Amino acid sequence: MLVKTSRRRFFKKRSELNILRSDPLRSSEKMSSTFSGDETAPFFGFLGAAAALVFSCMGAAYGTAKSGVGVASMGVMRPELVMKSIVPVVMAGVLGIYGLIIAVIISTGINPKAKSYYLFDGYAHLSSGLACGLAGLSAGMAIGIVGDAGVRANAQQPKLFVGMILILIFAEALALYGLIVGIILSSRAGQSRAE
Repeated sequence: MLVKTSRRRFFKKRSELNILRSDPLRSSEKMSSTFSGDETAPFFGFLGAAAALVFSCMGAAYGTAKSGVGVASMGVMRPELVMKSIVPVVMAGVLGIYGLIIAVIISTGINPKAKSYYLFDGYAHLSSGLACGLAGLSAGMAIGIVGDAGVRANAQQPKLFVGMILILIFAEALALYGLIVGIILSSRAGQSRAE
């Protein structure tokens, strides 16, 4: 009885060794059939989504904080102009939405199990996120500085309101350019595959 069980263990271990020897080939075949793109490509794609959201929100936060300081200091002198002076804060807050849009577009485009995701796609998504995020950051800095100075100047000279709004629109346009370029670059992902 002892000899039979030890013999079974021996053959069982030997068959396990044969399975282990042939298993890497089988597992690589399975892996190549489910994920034929480059393995690091999704990292760059998700990095682009994170960059779009983080940098845009940093710009929105800076613009909101800087403009909010101007509104608060102006509200002490002219409290009746506070609601009219909220415009820079609202325009700065829109920048975060631009980053959110690009981050959602990028993250829905990354699905390596449904289709191959190559390094070209990851780089396209990374550049898309960086374009939108850094444009949003620079626009937020511009909106914050213009909003702070413009709101304080508007409290002393109400005729400056239209000029302040025009400058804010041109500063917001920087982020809009980044959003447009981000959408174009994100749509380039997937064009590396031979159709």
